[in-house]
Formats: sequence, structure tokens, C-alpha cells
Amino acid sequence: MLSPARKLAFRVLRRVAAQGSRASDLLASLQAEKLSERDRRLAYELVLGVLRWQRLLDHLIAHYSGRAPERLDEPIRIALRLGLYQLRFLERIPAYAAVSEAVALVKQYGPAWGAGLVNAVLRRAASAPDDRPWRKIADPIERASIEWSHPAWLVRKWVKDFGMEEALALLRANNQAPTITIRLNPLAAPDDEIMRALAHQEIEIEPSPYVPGAYRVRSGSLSPRVDAWQRGWIYVQEEASQLIAHIVAPEPGMRILEICAAPGSKTTHLAALMANRGMIVAGDRHFGRLRQLQLLAERLHVRIAHPVVFEGKDPLPLLPTERFDRVLLDAPCSGTGTLRRHPEIKWRLTQEEVHRMAEQQKALLREAARWVAPGGWLIYSTCSLEQEENEEIVGAFLASQPEFRLVVPSVAEVFRTEGGYIRTFPHRHGMDGFFAAVLERIPTAAEGP
Repeated sequence: MLSPARKLAFRVLRRVAAQGSRASDLLASLQAEKLSERDRRLAYELVLGVLRWQRLLDHLIAHYSGRAPERLDEPIRIALRLGLYQLRFLERIPAYAAVSEAVALVKQYGPAWGAGLVNAVLRRAASAPDDRPWRKIADPIERASIEWSHPAWLVRKWVKDFGMEEALALLRANNQAPTITIRLNPLAAPDDEIMRALAHQEIEIEPSPYVPGAYRVRSGSLSPRVDAWQRGWIYVQEEASQLIAHIVAPEPGMRILEICAAPGSKTTHLAALMANRGMIVAGDRHFGRLRQLQLLAERLHVRIAHPVVFEGKDPLPLLPTERFDRVLLDAPCSGTGTLRRHPEIKWRLTQEEVHRMAEQQKALLREAARWVAPGGWLIYSTCSLEQEENEEIVGAFLASQPEFRLVVPSVAEVFRTEGGYIRTFPHRHGMDGFFAAVLERIPTAAEGP
């Protein structure tokens, strides 16, 4: 009988491949929470592990089968990846279990002849656990691309942008499971009460060394079943994402416009920092995602967020005289800073897509700038590591908009770049890769200081 964890992992990986969905979203929607805690953890480990190491696993498939993985039927290819991942990376799982369960998956979901192939390939792999066939590859980019399982074009680009040593450190960091980070919600309960509730459920947390109010989960099982989660006392949000709200530097009573706001992580964080005083216009082009934002705001006791449907790069449906103290544009991007949590991104992304995103980001930034009050701030952020989506966008904007100037926000020194921008990296800071720039609109003489 197939284990529930492997069965769910197989289904999720097939849908990620066929539908372009995010693995983490599918794991949540396909009822992983109904599994036992042990099976839930294994399903997450298998799905995210296979996606992180996909290129290396495919290299092993080709090595032991003599066939190109893309020419195998999809159920066979996915069952082989699952089996090889367990053989190479999960020491607690016996080899016989990894092999037999992969064979069972193909018998149930694949062609009849596939079971013999899967059995033969995995047994060969199991008999040579120290085999490293990629070490014979002469090209250092291609070798690193397989050893650390990233597309060769992206490895080549990062070596050019950051240097070989930094690029290799980044590749290694991207293949490690990230630490879960939460923030406490002062709108729902005092910090000490939340901490007592977490301790009661044996969830141990520690403060982030970098981001105020962020806590890393050291031990314990954190899931939507946890009481503090259901009450809206805590919110799971990556550390670098939390940093963005602090860069905005909101104050109670401010008027804030957020473009591309859904699903609402930063909106609700801004509201918490503003103590629910002021106004946040939270716009997004997707009605369904704005509905998620609204539900999240209700769960987290946020009262000052006003969801509005609009296309951010078109003229916004606001009164022409409207101006805001802060405008936050957390722009849609390639997401290369989030590969630890969303490893499927690297197998879909292309260089052409990065350039396409950059054109969209330029249009969004131009429109966002119209709504900044004199002396107000326009904050541009992405979860991309690519200069084309970050420094080059802001540099072009400042060259064409002399009424704006770059200012350096109050954040930890380690995040500041020589150019006055903010950057975080998985391999340097143990958090997702984010970029941020703060652009102040200079008041004219008539507008005053």
C-alpha cells in the first residue's frame, strides 16, 4: 500500500509540472493538513526536495537509465525523481522503501512496462550511493549547474553578476530549507500573552538578529491547527518580507497607497505598525487575491485597509488630487530571491522573462510616482536578485524623474549597498533575497519643505 505522503507528493509534483502551480499552494490546497504530522512533514520534504534538486536527479536518471529524462513518460520521470531523492538525501528512509514505493507509484499511475525500468534504475543507484558522475564535466558552469541543481543560464548570469565564490554560496543556500519566521500581531493580543500561548504548545521562537518584531521558529510544530494561528495572534511571513514594512517607516495617521498589495502580508504588517490608525489603500488587479487580502485583514484584526481592484500600470481610479505619505510598490518579479521556498520557479524562468518583467516594473513605477505627496516616499521593492529588475529600474527612473531623490532608510548596515539601496541574500543573511529603494519626492518651492 502506498504511503499517503508519497502519494500526495506524487500528485503535487505532477500538477506543478502540468499546470505551472506553486508547490506550497498545492500542498496546502490538496489537504496535506489532514495527514498525520509525520506524513505531512514527509510530503513537504519530498515535494520541495525534489524540486530543489531536480537537475541533479535528472542527471542521475540519465546516468543510470541511459535515457534523457524528458523522453520518459511523466509518471515514470516523477517516480524516479522521488525515489532518487530519498536514496541520495534522506538517510532515515531505507533504500528498499524508496525503491518499492516508487515502483508502486508507476504501477498505479504509469504504463505497465515502466515498473521494471524504475526498479532497475533505482537499484543501480542504491548500489552506488557515493557515485558523483557530474564531477567528470569539464565546464565549471555546467558542473555547478548540475551539482547545485540550477539552470545553467542562471548560474552563468550569477557568476557574472556576483563572482564565482558568491554565486556558489548562493546556489548552496538556495537548496537549504528556510527557517520558518513569524511576526506577533499586536492588534490581536499582547506579545507576552502570545509567547505564553506558543510556549504552552511547545513552540520555541527566537528574535531575528536583523528585523524588529520578527521571530524565527527554533522548534515545535507550527501549522494552521495551532491556536495562536487561528486566533490571528501570529502570522507566518518571511523575514525579508517583514523588513519591507519597516523600510516604509509607517506612522499612525499616515495615508499609504500599496500597489500590487495582494495577498496582504505587507498590508497587514503596515496596519499593525500603524496601530490601526490612518488609511491604507490596497490595490491589486486580481479580485480573487484581493478577497484573500480582505479575509486575512479580518483574521488579523486590521481595520484600516481598503482593498481596491485596479491595474497598477494604468492610470489609477483615484481622485486626481489624491496624494499619499507613502506609496509602496512591491512589484511582480522573477522571484529569484525566493528559490528556497519556491524552487519550481527556477525551472520555469528564462532570461527573456526577466526582461519582460523589467518592462512591466518600469510602467508600474511610473504610475506609482504620480501619487506621492511632496516630501513623501515611494518605496520600490522586489523579491528578485536580478539587477535588471532592481538597480537598473530605479536608475532609469531617477534619470527621468528629477523631482525624486534616493534616500537611505534606517535599517541594519549589513543590508545597505554602496549605491544606497537595500539588499538581502539567502547566503549572507539566512533570509530571502529582496531589493528595496526609497525614493523621496522633493517638495517644490511652492510646496514648501
